[in-house]
Amino acid sequence: MKTIFILSDSLNRRFLSCYGAQEAAITPHINRLARRSVVFDQAFCGSAPCMPARRDIMTGRLNFLERPWGGIEPFDHTLPEILRSEKNVYSHMETDHFHYSERGGENYWGHFTSWNLHRGTEFDTIYWGPDKGGIPSEKAPKGYVGRYGACYEQTMRQYAGKKDEYSTPRTFTAAADWLERNHDADNFFLWVEGFDPHEPFDVPKEFMDLYEGPEMGESDPYWPDYVTADHYTPEQLAHFRRRYKALVTMTDQYLGKLLNVLDEHDMWEDTMVIFTTDHGFMLGEHNYVAKCYMPDYNEVHHIPFMAAVPGVKPGRSDALVENIDVFPTVLSYFGIDPDTACRNPIHGKSLLPVLYGEQERVRDELLFGVFGKTINVYDGRYVYMRAKAREENKPLYLYGAMMTMMNDYIGLDTMSSEEIDTIEMGRYLPWTNYPVYKVAAETCHWSNNALNFEKINNYITGSQLFDLQRDYAQEHPLKDAVLEAQMVEKLCRAMAAHDCPSEQYERLGLN
Repeated sequence: MKTIFILSDSLNRRFLSCYGAQEAAITPHINRLARRSVVFDQAFCGSAPCMPARRDIMTGRLNFLERPWGGIEPFDHTLPEILRSEKNVYSHMETDHFHYSERGGENYWGHFTSWNLHRGTEFDTIYWGPDKGGIPSEKAPKGYVGRYGACYEQTMRQYAGKKDEYSTPRTFTAAADWLERNHDADNFFLWVEGFDPHEPFDVPKEFMDLYEGPEMGESDPYWPDYVTADHYTPEQLAHFRRRYKALVTMTDQYLGKLLNVLDEHDMWEDTMVIFTTDHGFMLGEHNYVAKCYMPDYNEVHHIPFMAAVPGVKPGRSDALVENIDVFPTVLSYFGIDPDTACRNPIHGKSLLPVLYGEQERVRDELLFGVFGKTINVYDGRYVYMRAKAREENKPLYLYGAMMTMMNDYIGLDTMSSEEIDTIEMGRYLPWTNYPVYKVAAETCHWSNNALNFEKINNYITGSQLFDLQRDYAQEHPLKDAVLEAQMVEKLCRAMAAHDCPSEQYERLGLN
């Protein structure tokens, strides 16, 4: 048996024609895959952003209730490990997701039998070097618009006209080559992960020329910052959207190389293919750009998800799906019982009963969010975003044995000596007997501008309730005490089912 899991980072379903997009990017190969697949219309990202979403997928458990961005924990029982131990499945990762190699991204690729990292995305310094003063200046030049990455601007942008040199094209090309070499093997799991269309929206001119939009001249912005949309002119926002669509199209073109190998060797007859993303990205909606620091709107958490399975008729499903479902679905496809093979209790549900037409749904509600912000529940029609009960957002603790976050240690990088004294250690998580650190979030001063615990609720004005059938754009919050009480009950039930730490109920003002 064979499985290919494809993750395209920051891919917005509202730009995909297979999801009925009004502003669709040109994606013939995603459409081609959708025609072979069961396309899930109610799929959500459980934990955002990047590394929390990947831990969800690798472990089948929600990450965001217990900790923010971080590595695979030593007590996690991962998908590649179980495939290897239970069925001798060979696992391989092709990726250009540079966060795996940064502090806070530890232990992910080491679980695979083999892996390959394609360097050069975002703030990767591999092609950078010193100048006469040492580290070159990281100050943006005068008139620069958007986020500035000196190492990227001074190195990777030299490839502006060479599409094959970009990291995501290299990733999909290498994955296609790997599959070509190994197509007649069996018992393998191939994880293919392209960083695009994640920002920066740097893309060769040939893809930009496919879309109309304002020409920006020398100020040509290509890297949106994590700020409200009013920091940009309407023309600049339109240009970001044009660049984003062009980047989606470039990604799609190279995805086609991988699909070609499947076609050439008739691999669809014995290979399951799952395609999804980790989260979306906001490009001006609700006056926001980027992700995480705003309310958890559909633009970020409602994601594309499709699965092509041998013997399964293509179509569409309204089943409530999350990225944590990849874990048990893949295990079940290989004939492994997730509940007995995994040493930890899992939150995900195998989608095979839905795919095979045995069930219409695998859950009645799903839970999603970002650590320390709202906790959100969705029941297929209504989404309820429960906000903190008190201004200080306490009590809030992060738990883990891996004491890192994105580019920072949970230690001298983020805390004073006095604050370090408050760290506790013990068996605090009910689902594992592994001792973990317990860190009060208010003592950990994370520098990340989108996930900083002291700022992450700055744009959250209170709990919100939306009817997604009538108000998918989430422009008209409902004021309905009876309905809110029903959603609170569903929220509490879902939190309990996902092993939510007890203090989270207190933080949200829930009994």
